[in-house]
Amino acid sequence: MTPGRPPARPAPAPEPDPTADQASKDAMSNATTVSPAHSASTASTLITNIAALVTNDPSLGDGSPLGLIQDAAVVIEGDRVAWTGDQSKAPATDNRVDAGGRAVLPGFVDSHSHLVFAGDRTQEFNARMSGRPYSAGGIRTTVAATRAATDEELERNLTRYLTEALHQGTTTFETKSGYGLTVQDEARALRIAAAHTDEVTYLGAHIVSPDHADDPAAYVALVTGEMLDACAPYARWIDVFCEKGAFDGDQARAILTAGKARGLHPRVHANQLSYGPGVQLAVELDAASADHCTHLTDADVDALANSRTVATLLPGAEFSTRAQWPDARRLLDAGVTVALSTDCNPGSSFTSSVPFCIALAVRDMRMTPDEAVWSATAGGAAALRREDIGRLSAGARADLLLLDAPSHVHLAYRPGVPLVSGVWRRGLRVL
Repeated sequence: MTPGRPPARPAPAPEPDPTADQASKDAMSNATTVSPAHSASTASTLITNIAALVTNDPSLGDGSPLGLIQDAAVVIEGDRVAWTGDQSKAPATDNRVDAGGRAVLPGFVDSHSHLVFAGDRTQEFNARMSGRPYSAGGIRTTVAATRAATDEELERNLTRYLTEALHQGTTTFETKSGYGLTVQDEARALRIAAAHTDEVTYLGAHIVSPDHADDPAAYVALVTGEMLDACAPYARWIDVFCEKGAFDGDQARAILTAGKARGLHPRVHANQLSYGPGVQLAVELDAASADHCTHLTDADVDALANSRTVATLLPGAEFSTRAQWPDARRLLDAGVTVALSTDCNPGSSFTSSVPFCIALAVRDMRMTPDEAVWSATAGGAAALRREDIGRLSAGARADLLLLDAPSHVHLAYRPGVPLVSGVWRRGLRVL
């Protein structure tokens, strides 16, 4: 799949909004709304005076994968984009918002996160920055804290990070279980997550549970049996950490195949710490994404380029572990569809900031600013096999963000600066 080519699977129903209490926030500094005539569910809104509009529709604007339109406007009707184009041709609407010469982009699609957890791993991070290498064993620390937490504590932590991400422009997110590793704890993690998003992933196969350290085969049987039965009703996806120290290729295939039989579609933590079978397995099983993709052979790259599987790159993990950067340039030049996500988790990438990951991808993974922005929006949508998000053209869900800058390039040009000054989600202004 190449940038601009839509994913094949139809869009699912929209996920519930964790920030509905913010929907009434309809004021933003330096932007003006006039003549509100109807309720948010029926009113039409024109956002005009947009210096640069990223549509991710190559049939629009400059014809690039970003479909960039200068001096643009967007019309929102209900929860959908009704029109995009030159502001001089904009139709009349009930409401009007002046973007003040700023840039507008689709909301970020964070297609890989681990947000249902308790505790943190500050001491581990501090030690690692002193020279200790990252290993999968650190996950056990979070497992212990998560098991000890109440449902209320886990949900409070989840919503904290969702709000944090929203303020940085994320309007769609995927999140996983994987810090419970018992039937009860995995099921409750997914139940909590499912109250906030449809993009829920069962990751009972994060590591072999400490309870089964001496009998990995028994844990695989649990993950593919009783645990899967308890978790499948809450999830859309199934994932596995296919890596030395976690699950080998045969174990991963058994887990993903069992999930597919229950209607869960595969995703794979693949080739993060070493060369291995993860990417090839992802392509074999038509996984929506192979995530990390740091250590790749030419055959791995070719397999991705000739499949629907998206390579999801997670530069926050390399930043936080001082590990080798994925070679995004190699993947892109081969025609692989690339997504960028945060991998927000307490151990190896404790950031919820997609803008930060865009800056890292441009600086250290040899992506252009255009490619990085596309990958964090349309690429993330492709990694979730969604057609209704990650773009701003007619019929798309009205998820968009306003930058306090005249161009999307500022996301990489001004790293660390909080540039997101407005967010609409399903047509409602939430920031």
